[in-house]
Amino acid sequence: MDLRSIVMGLAFALMWSSAFTSARIIVAETSPLAASAVRFLVAGLIAVAIARARGQNWRLSRPQLRATIIFGLCQNALYLGLFFVAMQRIEASLASILASSMPLVVALAAWAVFGERPRPLAVAGLAAGIGGVILIMGSRLGGGADPAGIGYCVIGVLALAAATLSVRGATSGGNVLMIVGLQMLVGAAALAVPALIAPFPPLHLTPRLVAAFLYTVFVAGLAATFLWFVLVNRIGATRAATFHFLNPAFGVAIAWAVLGEPVHPTDMVGVAIIAAGILAVQLSKQRPAAQAAGPAPVLSSRGVPRS
Repeated sequence: MDLRSIVMGLAFALMWSSAFTSARIIVAETSPLAASAVRFLVAGLIAVAIARARGQNWRLSRPQLRATIIFGLCQNALYLGLFFVAMQRIEASLASILASSMPLVVALAAWAVFGERPRPLAVAGLAAGIGGVILIMGSRLGGGADPAGIGYCVIGVLALAAATLSVRGATSGGNVLMIVGLQMLVGAAALAVPALIAPFPPLHLTPRLVAAFLYTVFVAGLAATFLWFVLVNRIGATRAATFHFLNPAFGVAIAWAVLGEPVHPTDMVGVAIIAAGILAVQLSKQRPAAQAAGPAPVLSSRGVPRS
């Protein structure tokens, strides 16, 4: 990994982790479902327009079409939609920690469902990471954290893990930006229905809300997605995924700096354990350069490993 790749990876981790703080600001001012639907509509239209300007077309292969639909529903509607709802009930720091467990859930499910035998380092990383999540959840529940909010996050993480395992590598073959845009539009359509049915709270159109919404769409959404794909194409999926071990710490730090959320001692211990577990799982997948065979499969727009 050269210096440029390291800088890109750090920038992606910061953008990805900051999305929970900006989402927390948004849901305090308006409907989480409506905000999510509008967010994906705006981001999806922009992504599709840019894809068309770059010469990408609407003709997707069957695997690409399947990936677009599954990720639009599972990643955008379920995972991100449920996290937006959850952050009306729990702090952004806790949401970011739970979301950061995604690489662990994917690795564990691949082991249990597909029989992908992990190396000893990966087994140790899984055990450590899951232990860290349990430690933080137990501490937060004991401290009065809302169980329903945590439950929404858990369901969202499981939904995205299932999608990840079902469409691994399906977005390869070009038209990547078009796929990203179309899956956002699928998520917008899926979220529009419950958003219209659910009670709509009064909208407080404050400068804080507008800034958070624009940041979520353009920085934490489009810019982070684009940067992620560039990073994956530059260094490969497995190496790029090692930057996920920074997400728990970054998420907690950003929520503390921007929202003033307290940092609990148990959180610090748990975050360190989770980060070490994620790093161990990703390092166990590294192969010597001489054994590398071809480009790594493309990841999802939120940086979930496909291998």
